[in-house]
Amino acid sequence: MPSTFAFARLAWQRRFMLMTELLQLPGSYQGPTRAHTGPFGVLGVGAGALPAALLEALTERHLTREGTQIVLESADAAHLARDFAGLSEVSGASVLRGGVQRQGASNRDLDFLAPAGVGATYHLAQFAAYASGHADQAQQAETLLAALAVKCAPEQGDDNPARELAWTIWQRTPLLLSAPEDSALVQVWQHLLARVGKVLSIPIETEPLYILTGAFEAQHEKGDSKVALILGDETPELILAREVLETRIDEIVGVPFPGGSSGYPGTLALWYFGAWVAAYLAERHGVSDGDSPALREVLKELSGEAEESGLEA
Repeated sequence: MPSTFAFARLAWQRRFMLMTELLQLPGSYQGPTRAHTGPFGVLGVGAGALPAALLEALTERHLTREGTQIVLESADAAHLARDFAGLSEVSGASVLRGGVQRQGASNRDLDFLAPAGVGATYHLAQFAAYASGHADQAQQAETLLAALAVKCAPEQGDDNPARELAWTIWQRTPLLLSAPEDSALVQVWQHLLARVGKVLSIPIETEPLYILTGAFEAQHEKGDSKVALILGDETPELILAREVLETRIDEIVGVPFPGGSSGYPGTLALWYFGAWVAAYLAERHGVSDGDSPALREVLKELSGEAEESGLEA
Protein backbone atom coordinates (compact mmCIF):
# COMPACT_ATOMS: atom_id res chain seq x y z
CA MET A 1 0.00 0.00 0.00
CA PRO A 2 1.41 3.44 -0.93
CA SER A 3 2.86 5.41 1.95
CA THR A 4 1.49 8.68 3.26
CA PHE A 5 4.54 10.35 1.72
CA ALA A 6 3.72 8.84 -1.69
CA PHE A 7 0.15 10.17 -1.51
CA ALA A 8 1.43 13.59 -0.48
CA ARG A 9 3.94 13.59 -3.32
CA LEU A 10 1.22 12.66 -5.83
CA ALA A 11 -1.03 15.43 -4.52
CA TRP A 12 1.81 17.94 -4.86
CA GLN A 13 2.52 16.82 -8.44
CA ARG A 14 -1.13 17.19 -9.43
CA ARG A 15 -1.34 20.65 -7.87
CA PHE A 16 1.91 21.91 -9.37
CA MET A 17 2.02 20.19 -12.77
CA LEU A 18 3.22 23.36 -14.47
CA MET A 19 6.73 23.00 -13.05
CA THR A 20 7.15 19.68 -14.85
CA GLU A 21 5.84 21.24 -18.06
CA LEU A 22 8.23 24.17 -17.70
CA LEU A 23 11.21 21.85 -17.26
CA GLN A 24 10.30 20.10 -20.51
CA LEU A 25 9.48 23.25 -22.48
CA PRO A 26 12.91 24.32 -23.84
CA GLY A 27 13.47 22.68 -27.21
CA SER A 28 9.98 21.17 -27.32
CA TYR A 29 8.72 23.22 -30.28
CA GLN A 30 8.00 20.75 -33.09
CA GLY A 31 6.13 22.99 -35.52
CA PRO A 32 7.04 24.23 -39.00
CA THR A 33 10.31 26.12 -39.40
CA ARG A 34 10.06 27.33 -43.02
CA ALA A 35 10.35 31.07 -43.55
CA HIS A 36 7.53 32.65 -45.56
CA THR A 37 7.48 35.72 -47.79
CA GLY A 38 7.59 39.17 -46.20
CA PRO A 39 6.63 41.76 -45.27
CA PHE A 40 4.99 40.32 -42.18
CA GLY A 41 2.20 41.33 -39.87
CA VAL A 42 1.30 39.56 -36.64
CA LEU A 43 -2.01 39.73 -34.79
CA GLY A 44 -2.99 37.73 -31.72
CA VAL A 45 -6.37 37.20 -30.10
CA GLY A 46 -7.37 35.13 -27.07
CA ALA A 47 -4.39 33.02 -26.03
CA GLY A 48 -2.56 34.38 -29.08
CA ALA A 49 -2.37 37.91 -27.66
CA LEU A 50 0.64 37.24 -25.41
CA PRO A 51 2.89 35.59 -28.04
CA ALA A 52 1.97 38.37 -30.48
CA ALA A 53 3.12 40.90 -27.87
CA LEU A 54 6.42 39.03 -27.37
CA LEU A 55 7.09 39.24 -31.12
CA GLU A 56 7.16 43.05 -31.25
CA ALA A 57 10.95 42.99 -31.50
CA LEU A 58 10.64 40.99 -34.75
CA THR A 59 7.56 42.28 -36.52
CA GLU A 60 4.79 44.80 -35.97
CA ARG A 61 1.34 43.91 -34.69
CA HIS A 62 -0.85 45.00 -37.57
CA LEU A 63 -2.73 43.82 -40.64
CA THR A 64 -0.55 43.63 -43.75
CA ARG A 65 -1.80 44.06 -47.32
CA GLU A 66 1.05 42.05 -48.82
CA GLY A 67 3.47 39.33 -47.85
CA THR A 68 2.32 37.13 -44.97
CA GLN A 69 -0.19 37.78 -42.22
CA ILE A 70 0.37 35.64 -39.13
CA VAL A 71 -2.70 35.21 -36.91
CA LEU A 72 -2.31 33.62 -33.47
CA GLU A 73 -5.52 32.56 -31.77
CA SER A 74 -7.54 30.32 -29.49
CA ALA A 75 -11.07 28.97 -29.72
CA ASP A 76 -12.53 31.62 -27.41
CA ALA A 77 -11.61 34.34 -29.93
CA ALA A 78 -12.02 32.37 -33.15
CA HIS A 79 -14.46 34.84 -34.69
CA LEU A 80 -11.95 37.69 -34.42
CA ALA A 81 -9.13 35.53 -35.83
CA ARG A 82 -11.25 34.53 -38.80
CA ASP A 83 -12.20 38.17 -39.44
CA PHE A 84 -8.54 39.24 -39.40
CA ALA A 85 -7.55 36.39 -41.70
CA GLY A 86 -10.34 37.28 -44.12
CA LEU A 87 -9.36 40.95 -44.25
CA SER A 88 -5.74 40.06 -44.96
CA GLU A 89 -6.65 37.62 -47.73
CA VAL A 90 -8.92 40.18 -49.39
CA SER A 91 -6.06 42.68 -49.30
CA GLY A 92 -3.76 40.23 -51.06
CA ALA A 93 -1.65 38.79 -48.24
CA SER A 94 -1.09 35.12 -47.55
CA VAL A 95 -2.36 34.01 -44.14
CA LEU A 96 -0.77 31.68 -41.60
CA ARG A 97 -2.88 30.73 -38.58
CA GLY A 98 -1.54 29.19 -35.39
CA GLY A 99 -3.88 28.20 -32.60
CA VAL A 100 -4.27 26.30 -29.35
CA GLN A 101 -5.47 22.72 -29.26
CA ARG A 102 -8.91 22.13 -27.82
CA GLN A 103 -10.42 18.71 -27.42
CA GLY A 104 -13.40 18.08 -29.67
CA ALA A 105 -12.90 21.18 -31.86
CA SER A 106 -12.24 21.20 -35.58
CA ASN A 107 -8.83 22.64 -36.41
CA ARG A 108 -8.64 22.16 -40.17
CA ASP A 109 -8.15 25.89 -40.88
CA LEU A 110 -5.04 26.16 -38.70
CA ASP A 111 -1.48 25.79 -39.99
CA PHE A 112 -0.09 24.97 -36.55
CA LEU A 113 -1.54 23.66 -33.31
CA ALA A 114 0.08 24.51 -29.98
CA PRO A 115 -0.51 22.37 -26.89
CA ALA A 116 -3.09 23.97 -24.61
CA GLY A 117 -2.00 25.70 -21.42
CA VAL A 118 0.45 28.37 -20.34
CA GLY A 119 3.16 26.90 -22.59
CA ALA A 120 1.10 27.73 -25.68
CA THR A 121 2.69 31.19 -25.55
CA TYR A 122 6.11 29.67 -26.21
CA HIS A 123 4.94 27.41 -29.04
CA LEU A 124 2.96 30.12 -30.85
CA ALA A 125 5.78 32.66 -30.47
CA GLN A 126 8.34 30.23 -31.91
CA PHE A 127 5.96 29.33 -34.76
CA ALA A 128 5.73 33.01 -35.73
CA ALA A 129 9.46 33.62 -35.25
CA TYR A 130 10.36 30.83 -37.67
CA ALA A 131 7.61 31.77 -40.14
CA SER A 132 8.85 35.38 -40.25
CA GLY A 133 12.42 34.33 -41.07
CA HIS A 134 13.99 34.68 -37.62
CA ALA A 135 15.22 31.13 -37.06
CA ASP A 136 18.46 32.42 -35.54
CA GLN A 137 16.64 34.35 -32.85
CA ALA A 138 14.27 31.45 -32.19
CA GLN A 139 17.31 29.24 -31.56
CA GLN A 140 18.96 31.85 -29.36
CA ALA A 141 15.78 31.89 -27.29
CA GLU A 142 15.97 28.10 -26.89
CA THR A 143 19.49 28.41 -25.48
CA LEU A 144 18.35 30.99 -22.93
CA LEU A 145 15.34 28.91 -21.89
CA ALA A 146 17.50 25.80 -21.44
CA ALA A 147 19.88 27.69 -19.14
CA LEU A 148 16.96 29.04 -17.10
CA ALA A 149 15.45 25.58 -16.75
CA VAL A 150 18.60 24.45 -14.94
CA LYS A 151 18.64 27.49 -12.63
CA CYS A 152 14.91 27.44 -11.84
CA ALA A 153 14.35 23.68 -11.41
CA PRO A 154 12.78 22.66 -8.06
CA GLU A 155 15.86 20.71 -7.01
CA GLN A 156 17.89 23.94 -6.93
CA GLY A 157 16.41 24.61 -3.50
CA ASP A 158 16.99 28.10 -2.13
CA ASP A 159 19.70 28.83 -4.72
CA ASN A 160 16.96 29.45 -7.26
CA PRO A 161 16.27 32.95 -8.66
CA ALA A 162 12.63 32.19 -9.52
CA ARG A 163 11.80 30.83 -6.06
CA GLU A 164 13.67 33.71 -4.42
CA LEU A 165 11.66 36.30 -6.37
CA ALA A 166 8.41 34.46 -5.64
CA TRP A 167 9.17 34.67 -1.91
CA THR A 168 9.90 38.39 -2.31
CA ILE A 169 6.48 38.89 -3.94
CA TRP A 170 4.62 36.66 -1.47
CA GLN A 171 2.02 38.57 0.56
CA ARG A 172 2.79 41.75 -1.37
CA THR A 173 1.18 43.47 -4.35
CA PRO A 174 3.61 43.79 -7.27
CA LEU A 175 3.82 47.01 -9.29
CA LEU A 176 5.01 46.18 -12.81
CA LEU A 177 7.20 48.60 -14.77
CA SER A 178 9.25 48.42 -17.96
CA ALA A 179 10.71 50.67 -20.63
CA PRO A 180 8.19 51.71 -23.33
CA GLU A 181 9.89 49.48 -25.90
CA ASP A 182 9.51 46.52 -23.53
CA SER A 183 5.90 47.23 -22.54
CA ALA A 184 4.88 43.70 -23.57
CA LEU A 185 6.68 42.45 -20.46
CA VAL A 186 4.22 44.24 -18.18
CA GLN A 187 1.26 42.63 -19.97
CA VAL A 188 2.91 39.22 -19.93
CA TRP A 189 3.89 39.27 -16.24
CA GLN A 190 0.50 40.55 -15.11
CA HIS A 191 -1.07 37.65 -17.01
CA LEU A 192 1.30 35.05 -15.53
CA LEU A 193 1.04 36.27 -11.94
CA ALA A 194 -2.75 36.13 -12.14
CA ARG A 195 -3.31 32.99 -14.22
CA VAL A 196 -0.59 30.88 -12.60
CA GLY A 197 0.32 32.55 -9.30
CA LYS A 198 -3.27 33.60 -8.47
CA VAL A 199 -2.28 37.10 -7.35
CA LEU A 200 -3.19 40.59 -8.48
CA SER A 201 -0.46 42.87 -9.82
CA ILE A 202 -0.71 46.50 -10.92
CA PRO A 203 0.70 47.55 -14.31
CA ILE A 204 2.32 51.00 -14.44
CA GLU A 205 2.69 51.59 -18.18
CA THR A 206 2.01 55.06 -19.59
CA GLU A 207 4.27 57.85 -18.29
CA PRO A 208 5.07 56.08 -14.98
CA LEU A 209 6.69 59.13 -13.36
CA TYR A 210 3.43 61.07 -13.54
CA ILE A 211 1.73 58.18 -11.73
CA LEU A 212 4.34 57.19 -9.16
CA THR A 213 5.16 60.70 -7.93
CA GLY A 214 1.56 61.23 -6.85
CA ALA A 215 0.03 57.81 -6.30
CA PHE A 216 0.96 57.55 -2.59
CA GLU A 217 0.87 61.20 -1.52
CA ALA A 218 -2.69 61.21 -0.11
CA GLN A 219 -2.54 57.65 1.25
CA HIS A 220 1.00 56.87 2.41
CA GLU A 221 -0.13 53.59 3.93
CA LYS A 222 -0.99 52.30 0.46
CA GLY A 223 2.73 51.87 -0.13
CA ASP A 224 2.90 49.17 2.52
CA SER A 225 3.16 45.61 1.19
CA LYS A 226 4.02 46.80 -2.31
CA VAL A 227 7.01 45.61 -4.32
CA ALA A 228 7.99 47.13 -7.67
CA LEU A 229 9.35 44.84 -10.37
CA ILE A 230 11.35 46.66 -13.05
CA LEU A 231 11.24 44.28 -16.00
CA GLY A 232 13.99 44.30 -18.63
CA ASP A 233 16.48 47.12 -19.05
CA GLU A 234 16.46 50.06 -16.64
CA THR A 235 16.28 53.27 -18.67
CA PRO A 236 17.01 56.73 -17.20
CA GLU A 237 13.26 57.16 -16.65
CA LEU A 238 13.05 53.87 -14.75
CA ILE A 239 16.07 54.81 -12.65
CA LEU A 240 14.18 57.94 -11.64
CA ALA A 241 11.10 55.81 -10.94
CA ARG A 242 13.23 53.64 -8.66
CA GLU A 243 14.41 56.72 -6.74
CA VAL A 244 10.83 57.94 -6.34
CA LEU A 245 9.60 54.57 -5.08
CA GLU A 246 12.41 54.01 -2.59
CA THR A 247 10.67 56.20 0.00
CA ARG A 248 7.14 55.10 -0.84
CA ILE A 249 6.98 51.29 -1.00
CA ASP A 250 8.58 48.27 0.64
CA GLU A 251 11.05 47.17 -2.04
CA ILE A 252 12.14 47.64 -5.67
CA VAL A 253 13.53 44.64 -7.57
CA GLY A 254 15.20 44.70 -10.97
CA VAL A 255 14.33 41.72 -13.20
CA PRO A 256 16.78 42.03 -16.12
CA PHE A 257 16.80 40.10 -19.36
CA PRO A 258 18.45 36.71 -18.67
CA GLY A 259 22.10 36.34 -19.59
CA GLY A 260 22.48 39.89 -20.84
CA SER A 261 20.13 39.11 -23.73
CA SER A 262 17.77 41.47 -25.53
CA GLY A 263 15.22 41.56 -28.34
CA TYR A 264 12.97 38.61 -28.98
CA PRO A 265 15.21 35.96 -27.34
CA GLY A 266 15.47 38.00 -24.14
CA THR A 267 11.75 38.78 -24.11
CA LEU A 268 10.74 35.12 -24.52
CA ALA A 269 13.27 34.15 -21.83
CA LEU A 270 11.85 36.74 -19.42
CA TRP A 271 8.36 35.35 -20.11
CA TYR A 272 9.69 31.89 -19.24
CA PHE A 273 11.30 33.18 -16.05
CA GLY A 274 8.00 34.86 -15.14
CA ALA A 275 6.19 31.55 -15.57
CA TRP A 276 8.60 29.95 -13.09
CA VAL A 277 8.16 32.79 -10.61
CA ALA A 278 4.38 32.50 -10.86
CA ALA A 279 4.52 28.72 -10.36
CA TYR A 280 6.59 29.11 -7.20
CA LEU A 281 4.24 31.83 -6.02
CA ALA A 282 1.30 29.42 -6.35
CA GLU A 283 3.31 26.84 -4.42
CA ARG A 284 4.05 29.37 -1.69
CA HIS A 285 0.36 30.23 -1.37
CA GLY A 286 -0.63 26.55 -1.42
CA VAL A 287 -2.92 26.92 -4.44
CA SER A 288 -2.93 25.12 -7.78
CA ASP A 289 -0.83 26.60 -10.57
CA GLY A 290 -3.37 25.32 -13.11
CA ASP A 291 -6.17 27.34 -14.64
CA SER A 292 -8.86 28.33 -12.15
CA PRO A 293 -12.33 26.75 -12.48
CA ALA A 294 -13.69 30.21 -13.32
CA LEU A 295 -11.27 30.61 -16.24
CA ARG A 296 -12.08 27.14 -17.56
CA GLU A 297 -15.80 27.90 -17.49
CA VAL A 298 -15.35 31.28 -19.19
CA LEU A 299 -13.23 29.79 -21.98
CA LYS A 300 -15.68 26.94 -22.43
CA GLU A 301 -18.56 29.40 -22.74
CA LEU A 302 -16.77 31.64 -25.23
CA SER A 303 -15.53 28.70 -27.29
CA GLY A 304 -19.06 27.29 -27.43
CA GLU A 305 -20.42 30.60 -28.69
CA ALA A 306 -17.83 30.61 -31.47
CA GLU A 307 -18.83 27.13 -32.56
CA GLU A 308 -22.54 27.97 -32.50
CA SER A 309 -21.93 30.90 -34.83
CA GLY A 310 -20.26 28.57 -37.32
CA LEU A 311 -16.71 29.59 -36.53
CA GLU A 312 -14.11 26.92 -35.87
CA ALA A 313 -10.79 27.24 -34.11
